[in-house]
Amino acid sequence: MATSTLHDAALAPKAIAPQKKARFKPGLFLVTPSVALLLLWMIVPLGMTIYFSLIRYNLLDGGEKTFAGLGNFSFFMTDPSFLPAAGNTLLLVVSVLAISVILGVLISALLEATDFLGRGIVRVMLISPFFIMPTVSALVWKNLIFHPVSGILAWVWKLFGAQPVDWLGQYPMMSIIIIVSWQWLPFAILLLMTAMQSLDQDQKEAARLDGAGPVAIFWHLTLPHLARPIAVVVMIEMIFLLSVFAEIFTTTGGGPGNSSTNLAYLIYTQALLQFDVGTASAGGLIAVVIANIAAIVLIRMIGKNLTDQP
Repeated sequence: MATSTLHDAALAPKAIAPQKKARFKPGLFLVTPSVALLLLWMIVPLGMTIYFSLIRYNLLDGGEKTFAGLGNFSFFMTDPSFLPAAGNTLLLVVSVLAISVILGVLISALLEATDFLGRGIVRVMLISPFFIMPTVSALVWKNLIFHPVSGILAWVWKLFGAQPVDWLGQYPMMSIIIIVSWQWLPFAILLLMTAMQSLDQDQKEAARLDGAGPVAIFWHLTLPHLARPIAVVVMIEMIFLLSVFAEIFTTTGGGPGNSSTNLAYLIYTQALLQFDVGTASAGGLIAVVIANIAAIVLIRMIGKNLTDQP
């Protein structure tokens, strides 16, 4: 008993001893300048945009500034071009995402399933359009492919005795979707092809031994394995697709009329063609809110996907 008491007494000071202070973490000190610079780089433009969105400021009025409250937001959202631009933005995002995901999965699965001479070269060629500048790719499509006189498609149409089509004039939105999809499809292929290489080959071999065909293996093994990379592709591409501008500016100029105008190009016309800084700033904030809502929804979806997947 005495030994036990002495032992407890010896341990008592250690049990009630105050915890040691956390040691200084140099990592926080080292990243503080970069984080502060990043916040400054983001807050200053955002603060200026909020300021200009609350005042009536048109450069053609001599630079006079008057408080407008929420008038700029109301004016932008009641503009006759707003609903067509919002609809075109939604159509562009959904179409490009569908093309990127569907063709990306099929092409990646085909490259993974087949072994042929020059497969590495084919992979590089499939990925290379992603590294071309948007303005350059838009000019190539406009002058070398879609041109109704000297374009490749016009030559093909004439070869079969058909009348060439003015794609950018008759089908402007579809042309923009094709151009943007051609640029973003390689990104989806790159991620999905990389993820497909990590698929357990033993599972596929066991499925083959059990009599499963290629379609069943793809549907029950490959596609579930690609759920996470597909979610990442959708999230990243959606954020960038909401701000597509160079392709529209270079090819159709938002026309004919408003048929190929999206929110980003509408904000550009308000700011640099009509010189209405206040309305353009309000439109920019509306676009930022829409982009953030989409990003939050997608992040939650990806988080749920990561939680559900083993």
